[in-house]
Amino acid sequence: MIIDCHTHLNNYHEERVVSIKECLDKLQADMHDNSVDYAMVLSSYKITEHRPATRDVVSATRDLDNIFVVAGISYLHYKERDLREIADFLADGLVKGLKLYPGYEPFYPHDNRLQVIYDLAMEFDVPVMIHSGDTYSPTGKVRYSHPLHIDDVAVDNPDLKLVICHVGNPWIRDCMEVVYKNENAHADISGLVLGDFEDRFEKFMLQEIREMILYAGEPKYLLYGTDWPICGMKSYLKFIRGLGLPEKSLELILWKNAARLFKIDVGDQPSST
Repeated sequence: MIIDCHTHLNNYHEERVVSIKECLDKLQADMHDNSVDYAMVLSSYKITEHRPATRDVVSATRDLDNIFVVAGISYLHYKERDLREIADFLADGLVKGLKLYPGYEPFYPHDNRLQVIYDLAMEFDVPVMIHSGDTYSPTGKVRYSHPLHIDDVAVDNPDLKLVICHVGNPWIRDCMEVVYKNENAHADISGLVLGDFEDRFEKFMLQEIREMILYAGEPKYLLYGTDWPICGMKSYLKFIRGLGLPEKSLELILWKNAARLFKIDVGDQPSST
């Protein structure tokens, strides 16, 4: 069983407009080719011709039983009507989590303006995924995306489920401390590379993740995710299996942690590992 908890239907090659259906077809094809059973699709903090709105992602995926939506929210631009719409999607089970993008937008995760979003997540018992670490865009301001800022959120909202995206890379050791200290904090390993891993960088990142697990213990806090289509699924599966973990730990990362956190009923699906 494999759950990729971090994918997008965004078009990152903006020289031409690509429809949401084309992006979804490519995602499903890559999932099939790599035996990925389920995927979480994260919508963006901004809406453009290359980045579909949450409502459009919900509409495109609502009849698919193996693809789920995480709603991206803009700190700078969200309105009450946006939260009402997301609340309706949450109530109907069409959205499984929320996503914030500090660094891409200039705010800290512990900003008081976000409490209404955290309260919404706790009301519906869904996780909030928070971008952390380096940004895909060079215009991002990474002082806002340091994982230590998420500690404040975890402490002040002990019933809130949190996911630190990208294990805070390059501040992986700081991310280790936040997930080790706070039972409600988790991390995903997505977005560690653009495209496919090169040998030298793969060895470096394998050691970083091994040290995280050594420090923070049995990886009940760690989720498998790729950041597709920025990152390649085949290369990422090779990377995760290169950690050399016991099967029990590998299953936690590849699907069990995500199934529990996002409340995904995996049924009697055959194992892919």
